[in-house]
Amino acid sequence: AKKYCQVIRAICHTQVGKAKLGQKKAHIKEIQVNGGTTAAKVDFLTGLFEQEVKVADVFAQDEMIDIIGVTKGKGFNGVITRWGCTRLVRKSHRGLRKVGCIGSWHPAKVQWQVPRSGQMGYFHRTEINKKIYRVGKALKDEPNNAMTENDLTEKSITPMGGFSHYGEVNEDWIMLKGSIMGCKRRLITLRKSLLPQMSRRATEKVELKFI
Repeated sequence: AKKYCQVIRAICHTQVGKAKLGQKKAHIKEIQVNGGTTAAKVDFLTGLFEQEVKVADVFAQDEMIDIIGVTKGKGFNGVITRWGCTRLVRKSHRGLRKVGCIGSWHPAKVQWQVPRSGQMGYFHRTEINKKIYRVGKALKDEPNNAMTENDLTEKSITPMGGFSHYGEVNEDWIMLKGSIMGCKRRLITLRKSLLPQMSRRATEKVELKFI
């Protein structure tokens, strides 16, 4: 590999048993290593064989990252819901949750820009520039991992009664700003940002007062 390769990737798997998903089979992913010579990349990865890579080893607080995942599935939906078209008037013939005209006579085809009904949700999406507010440690390492400077209540990140449709968070966790695609317990890929983050929003330091 050191002699012939330029791109070096590691085949990694998740520790799915630690999250109570009712799933035993681990997710497998190839993760590319960038920076340095090919030999340095290979040596770096061989040193990580069979090792655990924690969130804190890769991401730090106040960093901007990208998230990749699959959105919530909504099934087969019509044009009103799917594309936000306006309903037709009440007296319209043959239904009103429709597109009034799906195109001119010529070209004698329905063009791809015309909204049609079909599958909504369960799409692969990448959202960029999510700020990391907190990288939390596991419950066994830090039982009061949701404390802040201003809020001295001893508490962990899990709310009373657990997160709905998920349960308790006992392992390492990460808190991001903004919404994240997908339903509860869905797998999300976190990625380093591909752009140099120079803006004021990206470089500002966040100090949480209350969680």
